[in-house]
Amino acid sequence: MGAGGENVVIKDGKREVVMPGNHLAAQAAVDCGCKFYGGYPITPSTEVMEYISDILPEVGGACIQMEDEIGGIAAAIGASMSGVRSMTGTSGPGISLKAENLGLAQMAEVPLVVVNVMRGGPSTGLPTRVAQGDIAQAKNPSHGDYKSIALCAGTLAECYTETVRAFNLADRFMQPVFVLLDATLGLMHAKAVLPTLEEVQAGVVPRKSFDGAPEDYRPYGVAQDEPAVLNPMFQGYRYHFTGLHHDAMGFPTEEIETCRLLIDRLFNKIDAHRDEIELNEEFMVDDADILLIGYGSASLAIKEAVVRLREDGIKAGMFRPITIWPSPEERLNELGKQFKNVLSIELNQGQYLEEIQRCIGRRDINKLVKTNGRPFSPQDIIDEVKEVF
Repeated sequence: MGAGGENVVIKDGKREVVMPGNHLAAQAAVDCGCKFYGGYPITPSTEVMEYISDILPEVGGACIQMEDEIGGIAAAIGASMSGVRSMTGTSGPGISLKAENLGLAQMAEVPLVVVNVMRGGPSTGLPTRVAQGDIAQAKNPSHGDYKSIALCAGTLAECYTETVRAFNLADRFMQPVFVLLDATLGLMHAKAVLPTLEEVQAGVVPRKSFDGAPEDYRPYGVAQDEPAVLNPMFQGYRYHFTGLHHDAMGFPTEEIETCRLLIDRLFNKIDAHRDEIELNEEFMVDDADILLIGYGSASLAIKEAVVRLREDGIKAGMFRPITIWPSPEERLNELGKQFKNVLSIELNQGQYLEEIQRCIGRRDINKLVKTNGRPFSPQDIIDEVKEVF
C-alpha cells in the first residue's frame, strides 16, 4: 500500500502514513518520477528494493535485481542515460562494490540517486545493527577528483523528502546523489507526515535538454559552473559516452587545457551553487552556551537531550547538517566563533569530526562516539555534556 494510495490520512493538507524509512525512500522515488531501480539485496537496505519492486510497475516503471551490486548500478546508469529517473540502493559493502561505476557516473555526468542505509564496518561489520559508518566514504566513494552530494535523513519524514530532493539535485547537477539513512531510520516503523503528491510533483526539477540542430549539440561544452546537458540516448542526438577525460562531444582527449577545465568544472558546478544544495537544522541554538553537532538518527537523541539539559538549567543547542557533503562550512565557521564549548556526536569513530574541525578552524572539539551497533540514548549525551562541560 503506497503513500499515495487509499490507506493514507490527509490532515491539514499533508499525508500521514505509517511506514518504515526504507519504504518511505522507495515511495518518494516513485512519487517524484523514478522509473527504474537496479539493485541487489543487502541488510539493512533490502526493504527499499522489495518495496519499490511492488510499486514501480504500477506507474510503468521497472525494478531489476541484478546478479550483484556492480550489475545493479550499471543497469541504473544505463536507464538514466535513456532519460528516465533512476535509483539504486545498498549498504556500506555495496557502495564499495559500486565504487568504480560511481566514478563513471561522476565523470560522464550521469544523474543517479543512491540510497545507502548505513551499517557498521569495515568489511561485513555489523549488518543488523545501527552505525553511521559511511560518512567519509560518501565524500569520496570513488577515486579521482570530483565533488560529492550526500544528504542525510534524520527523521522518517526526511527519508521521503530527502529522497525527493536527491532526485532534483541529481538532475540539476547531473551526477550521483547519495541519500544516507541508517538501520534505525530504515527499519523504524512509525508515523510520518509527508507533503502531498501534488506538491512533490509540482516541485520536480526537470533535467535540462538541448533542442537545437543535432550538428550543434555539444553535451559537455557548457559554462564552467554548469553541468553537462545530456539528451536521452536514441532520440536523435549523438555524443560519446566515456569515463576518460573528454572534450565537448565526449570523445577521449589528453589535451592539457581541456583536461584541466573538465575537472575544474566538476568542482565548480557544485561550489558555485552551494546555496541550492545546503540544508541544515538548528534547534535552540540562538541562546545556547553549548553546541551539540550530530546528524542522522543520532540527532533524535540529541534533540531530546537538549530539552532535558535545559530543564536542568544547561543551555544546549543542536546543529544538524542535512546536506553532509558538501559540508556547511560557512555556517560551521560562524558557529565556531560563537561557541567555545562544542561536542560532536557520531555513531562512528568521528568521521565528520575532522570536517567540523576544518570548518570551525579549531581542534579543541570534544567528541562522543559509539561503534558497538547500539544507538545513543538521550542520557548518554546528557551524561557526556555534564562531565565534559
